[in-house]
Amino acid sequence: MSKNIFITATGTDIGKTYISALILKKMREEGFNAGYFKPVLSGVVEKGGKLVESDCNYVVSTAKIPTTADDCVAYWWKEAVSPHLASQRAGETINTERIKKAFEEKQNQYDYLLVEGAGGITCPLRVQNGEKYLLKDLIKDLGLNIIIVADGGLGTINSILLTVEYARQNNINIEGIILNNFNPDSFMHQDNLKQVEYLTGIKVIATVEKNQTDIKLLEEFFK
Repeated sequence: MSKNIFITATGTDIGKTYISALILKKMREEGFNAGYFKPVLSGVVEKGGKLVESDCNYVVSTAKIPTTADDCVAYWWKEAVSPHLASQRAGETINTERIKKAFEEKQNQYDYLLVEGAGGITCPLRVQNGEKYLLKDLIKDLGLNIIIVADGGLGTINSILLTVEYARQNNINIEGIILNNFNPDSFMHQDNLKQVEYLTGIKVIATVEKNQTDIKLLEEFFK
């Protein structure tokens, strides 16, 4: 595994946060000094300027990271919409340098840092005044490899292949794929796993069933 890794997905509500929490929980249980960073976050509940309910709260709590949710995010907004729209409605512009600075500060605190994206790999961050700055641009600016989280069920082959090809066209290295909501008793899910590996040449490093509380990663993932 790279010292720092970016978790993206084939779309929204695929389970990036859930998977991120399981990975970090596993790593910390294995004795790794692993931390979490979420550059942009929307759809939060806050009180007195502090996050009380959000993806960050869930990951920090699940993985038992000795920090606060507020310390793991560069930008947050209450409205559960795309970052570009949430920031526009809040009268803000997402500043890449601010994200980079926060990322570097987190790097100095941990040996391993898991960075979770928003939505899919093409999620827009700044798309006004002629600019088109997408999540893939941030991944490249941070110099990170990615893990793709995808659903284990119907339609996932197409979604994964599109995400993989897009990442490759943008020279983003893929370290593995994780299939969420995976049913090991389903012949279709099993075939999805087989075809995804065959068609992309990328390993499925873990499968996660619904409501699973632990994750089993390929041993080489930690090497």
